[in-house]
Amino acid sequence: MMHINYWAVFTAALIPLMLGFLWYHPKVFGKIWMQEVGLTDAQMKGAMAGVFVFTVILSFLMGFFLQYVTIHQFGAVGMIGGDEMNANPSYHAFMKDYGTAYRSLGHGALHSLMAGVLFVFPIMAINAMFERKSWKYTMINTGYWTLCITIMGGIICGWHDVKHFYW
Repeated sequence: MMHINYWAVFTAALIPLMLGFLWYHPKVFGKIWMQEVGLTDAQMKGAMAGVFVFTVILSFLMGFFLQYVTIHQFGAVGMIGGDEMNANPSYHAFMKDYGTAYRSLGHGALHSLMAGVLFVFPIMAINAMFERKSWKYTMINTGYWTLCITIMGGIICGWHDVKHFYW
């Protein structure tokens, strides 16, 4: 039976905030990013609590979606319309045999990395082209989000339940 692991999703939702503190630090990509966006240090200072809270909420939504990208068993549940109680015996046999197949940090990270390269990058690049932003800007933001969802997907896929985390 497929259960949503809210602890894994919530933990993964903290990754963009934590990684953002590092990625956009002035000694990493922060100064370059601010220059590309046209922001000053003064503009960056101020009340950020709302931004941080909303970042976690939106990241939770991303983590919720990443379950379906990284955990293949959700596809089996979808094939039966989500009602496991009325599924054919073949579904239950399948889930007994393959219920934890490919449930690892590495597998989740791989699928999320692919989503970053094949989905996030094109979206960021298209937006940046229309906004007349540089490729530097595009690569800084794409790299950040690709790394974020790679880590998030690994956590979500590898953490089967509150007691177990599979590498």
